[in-house]
Amino acid sequence: MPKWADVLLVPLLNLVLALIVSGAVVAYIGENPFDAMRIMVNGAVGSAYGWGYTLFYATNFIFTGLAVAVAFHARLFNIGGEGQAALGGLGVAIVALALPWPHWSLALIACTVSAAAFGAAWAFLPAILQAKRGSHIVITTIMFNFIAAALLNYLLVGPLQGAGMSPETARFPEGAHLPTAYDMASWLGFNRSAPLNVAFLVALAACVAVWFLIWRTRLGYEIRAYGHSEPAAVYAGIDPVRITVIAMLISGGLAGMMAVNAVQGEAERLVLDPVQGAGFIGIAVALMGRSHPFGVLLAAILFGILYQGGAELEFETSVPREMVVVIQALVILFTGALDNMVRDPVGKAFLRFRRAADQSGPKAGTPAE
Repeated sequence: MPKWADVLLVPLLNLVLALIVSGAVVAYIGENPFDAMRIMVNGAVGSAYGWGYTLFYATNFIFTGLAVAVAFHARLFNIGGEGQAALGGLGVAIVALALPWPHWSLALIACTVSAAAFGAAWAFLPAILQAKRGSHIVITTIMFNFIAAALLNYLLVGPLQGAGMSPETARFPEGAHLPTAYDMASWLGFNRSAPLNVAFLVALAACVAVWFLIWRTRLGYEIRAYGHSEPAAVYAGIDPVRITVIAMLISGGLAGMMAVNAVQGEAERLVLDPVQGAGFIGIAVALMGRSHPFGVLLAAILFGILYQGGAELEFETSVPREMVVVIQALVILFTGALDNMVRDPVGKAFLRFRRAADQSGPKAGTPAE
């Protein structure tokens, strides 16, 4: 199968099948599936207002999708993005509240570094337990999600609680507020309510950085080699403990950086549950994007469309918002568990086309007439 078919065609067919099944479910509950699709698309990408929310959600999913993708390349299933992003929010809050920042650019750099450091730190212990003790990374990372939620709850009703009664920190100083889409591109029609902010550009830079790391550096080669075959990697002199820890640190750091968008950019304070499921959506994004940064970007935008379009669908029809969860689940089902249901027929079709082309061409050594 050509590379473009593996990266683009198979995921696209999986998406179409998921939408067909979703349309059948919408029709079953008494709504027109074509009208529902039109409302979702128009609500998500039909206006600057919709794009402002779609790309805001996509920014969260880019960070968590890249986090899962990097771990995937090392054959590690990091499902602790929720906890790592939550601790990244803690890192953002501590730095943002520490100083009266003179300019948002300085605050952005400091908060990004702090968010990545806190997220990486939260991934460090599961990585060590996996590398040294053989504790399964899936079990430890999901347990750390609950620990992170409990820790955040304790801090926001105690040491870090602001002046009010709500479980949240004080509002960040003005110098730590990030410019929004309205501030940067109001001429495109963005209004003040759009939560899209400069963190989207940070997410795009993260995609480029991850691509460069995985495919253009020695460390990236070692991560991919270890993921393809641990015995071969060990035979080649690659230390499995080192690769496991480094890959998880990078993964946790990327997940933590999601807080720059959700905490510093949108909420401008740390609140309970700043992640809101984006850590788990990142798993689907990485699966659908084939763990490639460009694929992660496209898949994140798709899930951003589903999120924003689902909100509009609930507002304009009787279709419940939970229907969006059903669509997301179907996308995950077809791109993950049922991937071979599409991949095998497509691969056989390309094989038949190639054999037919070889048979129709001139045979080697046969003189031309």
